[in-house]
Amino acid sequence: MQILTGFARSCAVAFAALLVPAVWAGAVAVCWWWRAGPWSWIAPVLWAAILTLVLARPVCRMFRALVRRWTAVVIPAGYREPGPVTKLSTGFWWNGHSYAKTRERALEEQRWRTRLTDPAVRRDLFFVAVVPFAGLVAAVPGAALVLALTLRGWWLTGIAVAAATAPVAWRVAEPAAVRFLRPSAAMRLAERVDELTAQRADTTVAQAAEIRRIERDLHDGAQARLVALGLSLATAERLMKSDPDKAAAVLREARTGAASSLSELRELVRGISPPVLNERGLIDAVRAFAMDSPLETTVRTDLCLRLDPPIESALYFGVAELLTNAVKHARADRATIAISRDDTHLAVEVEDDGRGGATVAPGGGLDGLRRRLAVFDGTLEITSPAGGPTRARMTVPCESL
Repeated sequence: MQILTGFARSCAVAFAALLVPAVWAGAVAVCWWWRAGPWSWIAPVLWAAILTLVLARPVCRMFRALVRRWTAVVIPAGYREPGPVTKLSTGFWWNGHSYAKTRERALEEQRWRTRLTDPAVRRDLFFVAVVPFAGLVAAVPGAALVLALTLRGWWLTGIAVAAATAPVAWRVAEPAAVRFLRPSAAMRLAERVDELTAQRADTTVAQAAEIRRIERDLHDGAQARLVALGLSLATAERLMKSDPDKAAAVLREARTGAASSLSELRELVRGISPPVLNERGLIDAVRAFAMDSPLETTVRTDLCLRLDPPIESALYFGVAELLTNAVKHARADRATIAISRDDTHLAVEVEDDGRGGATVAPGGGLDGLRRRLAVFDGTLEITSPAGGPTRARMTVPCESL
């Protein structure tokens, strides 16, 4: 059984490693067969080069997948991800390099620019140039078996060589992939720079959206009430001598309007920076929010700590987002919030007994929460099978705590 498994794996490695050389061998054969003139070799070589560019990334992905499946060694891909695109007030879309009339066009230009400038492309091309040597080693069992079946007098030797080499020939895939496919220090640095650039863009967009929300809330709420209050006071001033009773009624209405305006301003301030969060920290702020939640919410933690205000704010509003989703979308009755930490991370887990099915859709609330946590190198993990329960885990680094 071990021999058969090794033989199948060796064949898979040989196929992946020798795929690009097979393309060039076919191009050479076409050039030799189609000797129509001194320039007849250009077309086959050009097509071979194009196919090499097309096949380089799939071959590398195939090697990473085989190594991960057989040896449990995970090799990061290291490919650059296209950055976000932003819609400007002029109606155009900005992808960080150029403007486009549509979002699809901006994303397409961003993808091509990212792929053409990605250092991983050169790494993949170098890998498909050197990995055929490993493919020749992996092809030994198959070649020995072919010789045993085709050459008289060599069948016993061929089968013996195939059986002896099959369990080990495929193992050249791991050192080759680890040596040549692992991202270099320069690639990791470039990936980190791209990640920080994308986070900066997300933060800028989020801040602009938050400012617009505050302006809208002030314009539609407190500002309108204050304007009405000013009109009421002016009316009361005119009625003070001619109709004191009506003036007193207008003043009572104005006082009610002032109280409503004050309540709206307090709600607005609470939505920007809750006083309990600033005064007492994340733990007590989460407990206070849980008490006001319509869900039967339990907070479990034995921690007593203070974080940097931006981190506390991100985690607090993350809890608020998750509980709000549990009420609005999951139709949950109960929720549990657990706050814990280990040597490197602070974790906040929110679990509800709703109907599940939560997904991180691009542009949605959970996607925005994930981007806000990514600014602090934090993560968001969602487990939400159909029928529930939904379990969300937010983590942020906390080495400095």
